[in-house]
Amino acid sequence: MSDLNVIRKEFLQKLKETGQDSVSRTELNKLGQEVGLKSFGWFTKKDVNKLSRGQYKVPQDISIALQPGGARLKVSSAKVIPFVPTKIEIEDSGSRIANVTTELAITNLVPDVYDNYVPFGNFADILSIVKSGKFFPVFVSGHSGNGKTMSIEQACAKLKRKCVIVSMTPETDESDLLGNYVLINGQMEWRDGPVTTAARQGAVLCIDEIDYGAQNLSCLQRVLEGKPFLLKKKGELVAPSPGFTVFATANTKGKGSDDGRYMFTNILNEAFLERFRNTYEQEWPPASVEKKFIIGELAKCGLTDDDFATKLVTWADAIRKTFAEGGCDEVVSTRRLVQVVETLSIFGDKTKSLELCLNRFDDETKISFLDLYTKVDAGDEAFTVENTDEEKTDEEVLEEIKSDGDNELHPSQLT
Repeated sequence: MSDLNVIRKEFLQKLKETGQDSVSRTELNKLGQEVGLKSFGWFTKKDVNKLSRGQYKVPQDISIALQPGGARLKVSSAKVIPFVPTKIEIEDSGSRIANVTTELAITNLVPDVYDNYVPFGNFADILSIVKSGKFFPVFVSGHSGNGKTMSIEQACAKLKRKCVIVSMTPETDESDLLGNYVLINGQMEWRDGPVTTAARQGAVLCIDEIDYGAQNLSCLQRVLEGKPFLLKKKGELVAPSPGFTVFATANTKGKGSDDGRYMFTNILNEAFLERFRNTYEQEWPPASVEKKFIIGELAKCGLTDDDFATKLVTWADAIRKTFAEGGCDEVVSTRRLVQVVETLSIFGDKTKSLELCLNRFDDETKISFLDLYTKVDAGDEAFTVENTDEEKTDEEVLEEIKSDGDNELHPSQLT
């Protein structure tokens, strides 16, 4: 036996002679000093000797305690018992998580006709797509405030089609779009999201500002294929009803905003973008259309001033051309012109209305835009707008795609 084992044996003997069932680390140190033992890891690290933090069991068999691996048990030859699978009958409890009836599910989803809307640009194509009743996802891009979402909404209004519009934000996630569980009166119930509601009702789904989303949009891959999609949290497969289709609007084409004008827009996954059949670029409305629209907005506010409408459109057109040529960093949208009209209806002062609506721009831009309007208002011949007569009227657009009886809408598409 080595000298170390002799010392350890003497240590264990003294430990046993204490007559205690357990000892503390302090007591171990004291006994170790008596026999000249400095290290106790061989004893304290064995699980069989540990009782709790800083407390150790006093071994009764010194020979076993000296073994490197601690106590060793003799194991007889193991007997292999074959596993016999048991068939367990699983009873159906009959419990089902109920669906919450939301306002979206019971509200009339057909949008109201906006009497002042003037069709232009891609409206006839959008109207044809909605009228077809086919699943045909479309991506519409263009500057802010040029009527992208309104064209889709008004196409549905004219055809009396159900329409669900949902706006994306950087925080919008899968549960916001498809649905999630909610706790109501102590019961877990499922609430459909706008995408699922539109699919169930065979409605037109418009996802506004879709380029605000990023990875969270991957949950729409199956939706954009027009195939049944899975509500993963619920385990339900939703088969879209006839007439369901998807439009997406954005200020970019899903490639991000290089000039920083549209903050928080993302570069969208190429596989996601590939699922849209067509991509439309929404341009500014022609001057004749925009003038008609502004005259209608003036009338809506109880004002009659065709000359002011003409000057507003001429002014905005000049700014847009300058912007396109890189001459300025800001642009005046159709929405901004409507805001000027609404402000005028409150204050009755054109100059003040223009100033208030231009305050969102930096001082240099605001001053230059106001100066430009002053020149337009004075009749400067340098600022003229071509008046095109080729734009179709609202009735002409509808007549162009009027059904001859071969393309009836499915009943689920109507109210």
